[in-house]
Amino acid sequence: MDEIIRTHGLTKRYGEHPVLQDVSLTVRQGEIYGFLGLNGAGKTTTIRMLLGMIRPTSGEISIRGRSVIEAKPDLWQHVGYMVETPYAYPNFTVQDNLRMIARLRGLPEKSAADDVMERLQLKRYADTKAKHLSLGNAQKLGLAKAMIHNPSVLILDEPTNALDPAGIVQVRELLRSLAEKEGVTVFISSHILEEMSKLASRIGIIHGGTLVEEISSREFEQLRRKRLTVDVRQHAEAANRLLGEAGYASRTAATGRIEIADDAAIRQPETIARLLTEAGLPLAALTVEEEGLESYFLERVGAGVQTPSEHSVPAHLSLSNGGIAK
Repeated sequence: MDEIIRTHGLTKRYGEHPVLQDVSLTVRQGEIYGFLGLNGAGKTTTIRMLLGMIRPTSGEISIRGRSVIEAKPDLWQHVGYMVETPYAYPNFTVQDNLRMIARLRGLPEKSAADDVMERLQLKRYADTKAKHLSLGNAQKLGLAKAMIHNPSVLILDEPTNALDPAGIVQVRELLRSLAEKEGVTVFISSHILEEMSKLASRIGIIHGGTLVEEISSREFEQLRRKRLTVDVRQHAEAANRLLGEAGYASRTAATGRIEIADDAAIRQPETIARLLTEAGLPLAALTVEEEGLESYFLERVGAGVQTPSEHSVPAHLSLSNGGIAK
């Protein structure tokens, strides 16, 4: 795939204070690149430099093979963006806000506004003044402005902020469709980490102004920790002894449940279920769990991780009350 967004050695300082340090990243055509970081990590500064809103102290930035620093206005015909709080004229209606943007971009006002309202399910609010919108719908209006000219590149800062669960799913599916079906390249920052794990095809983690890691969703699936947790109520000691004799490395967690990180046990948990039940040990629950993106992220930035059970997500198999469900 072609490189659509590229930075090399991107650095920004204010006086002696470094905000961004030597950030080099690439985003290819049709990718959804999730840009993750704690507050103050440098996400918005990076996005503002990608859009030419502030100049880097040093380094290079290009979009569609063209330098952003030296870009002519026609480059931005291919780029849609939303940075921080979505801006709107508060006393104008939703459709008037969008028609104004369409006019500025040289688009047919009515059809462009109607099309993007349809895509983001904003038609019911067409005659609502922007100042009367909920936070979630104001966010949708900002996204509509970014998308109204059907750009091939979308650069979005926290686009699902303030959306309800249904709105988050709607935006997720829309962005995924744009990337997969139309080849739109999406660069998106977010603090909703598990949402990014469902949406992004590649993830960049920034911390303290430094790009800590870039990883594809496929690589994340391979790297994140998996474990089999077993609940045998008051018989953990006997179960651990039995599992050890059978060649499995197990331990009792603080929750009282047994954790097994053995690949064979994770792939075939029914073997563990059979071993324990045949030994007469009462099996209350058996669950394959996977490390979530939140836990993985916090580990990478050194912000501390809570107990694995608080961040793990049940995977393909669970057993409770004596029954196995897939």
